[in-house]
Amino acid sequence: MDRIGLIAGNGRLPFLFARAARKKGLEVVAVAHRGETDPALAAEVDRLTWVRVGQVDRIQKALREAGVKQAAMAGGIGRVRALAEARPDLGAVRIIARLRSFRDDALLRAVASDFESRGVTIIAPTDFLGEVLCPEGHLAGPRLHPAQEKDVALGREVAILLGQADVGQTVVVHNGHVLALEAVEGTDEAILRGGRLGGNSGAVVVKRCKPQQDLRFDLPAVGPHTLEVMQEVGARVLALEVGRTVILDAPALFAGAESKGITIVGVP
Repeated sequence: MDRIGLIAGNGRLPFLFARAARKKGLEVVAVAHRGETDPALAAEVDRLTWVRVGQVDRIQKALREAGVKQAAMAGGIGRVRALAEARPDLGAVRIIARLRSFRDDALLRAVASDFESRGVTIIAPTDFLGEVLCPEGHLAGPRLHPAQEKDVALGREVAILLGQADVGQTVVVHNGHVLALEAVEGTDEAILRGGRLGGNSGAVVVKRCKPQQDLRFDLPAVGPHTLEVMQEVGARVLALEVGRTVILDAPALFAGAESKGITIVGVP
């Protein structure tokens, strides 16, 4: 049986990737990160090795010993946890020593290049999961009214600039005012902060790829949990980039949006 590697972070994406790969008849060899990856992933893969954030050589060794030639990075690594709890090994030091920039894209590309130099090609998880990418148009909830459409347009414009700086992927807007930009705290905290600054009354959340995004890793992703965070602060609109945002558990997401009165739109 052919093998595929899975370098797993947090969230549901590692599960979706593992299931899709096994449906294609592939043996899934996974490496999971302690404190990030859900232990239940063990039931979805053929082999599982646990590492700590930053243990690059251990990941490469596990994949090579299993005969893996291709691997996908699926799921995130919390930035705060990565900063506070990373245990870099010699492999991580080797990569860091060659970096000119410590921004996300530069680091991830350097990691991919190092893996490829050692015989493991990094592929995009969406090569197996094209059906989870956001479609275009009105997807759930009430139709946008003109003020919300303007907020979506403003959020997209600001998100491009935020992405060009390689800072984050989420912008929170309300009535023409930018309330929050995602940085190291992550999407959920950005939504909570922005929603509260907007008075818990109708914020618009825009999520899109960075203009220079390498589609092999760190694609924006949303799921039912995103709606729970939005509802907590009264956010009413979730605008997603078409074809470049991962939707986790779309039926539950759309049903939840309908029941909560939250609009979801796919914007090209």
